[in-house]
Amino acid sequence: MKWLIVTGDDFGASHGINRGIIQAHRDGILTSASLLVDRPASEAAAALAREHTKMRLGLHLELDAGDPDKVAVQCERQMARFQELTGERPTHVDSHHAVHLDARVLPHVLAFARQAGAPVRGHSVARHVGSFYGQWGGATHAEHIGVEGLLRLLDTEVREGVTELSCHPGYVEPGFRSSYLMERELELRTLCDPRVRHAIRDRGIQLIGFRDLPAHATATTETAAVK
Repeated sequence: MKWLIVTGDDFGASHGINRGIIQAHRDGILTSASLLVDRPASEAAAALAREHTKMRLGLHLELDAGDPDKVAVQCERQMARFQELTGERPTHVDSHHAVHLDARVLPHVLAFARQAGAPVRGHSVARHVGSFYGQWGGATHAEHIGVEGLLRLLDTEVREGVTELSCHPGYVEPGFRSSYLMERELELRTLCDPRVRHAIRDRGIQLIGFRDLPAHATATTETAAVK
């Protein structure tokens, strides 16, 4: 069986990104979001998540890789803020710009996440795919985040077991600073395109959230044992 989690990063970064993530969940295939807790639109994002309870909400840590000694403190403070905003514990943990994968940072994040009882992106039963991204080499690659590009990813990257596909949908607002702008709206259109949902159904892929991980992890293990 193939299970797919689709996670929208940067929830809370701006009201436009909040709108895009909610639309990608409501009208598209997004099942999960990762919340930035210290941004101007973080409170609004948490409020939207309370209205859309089927969307699983994780913690999108902002960490300083140049000062790994303070990572544990940063994690604890942002966890406290997450719980203050949402009233819940995160279903998963990842980080802005994947800083948690830095070798100096990762041990602290893994220890923190174990205590929190939350899986860490790239270090759980869910295999992470981060290649649905439309910019590299200083140029936009729209074809990579269009419908055909996503369908190719479904065929080449979604395997037996659980896969997490990260994405960055959103609407661009005046004054929002990011090197990744128009690409967010392209991603949003792709995630909401009916052809994508039909392709997922036709390929026998089931969309899930991180709260479903324990049950599906057990099912995957039992299937492997039978084989």
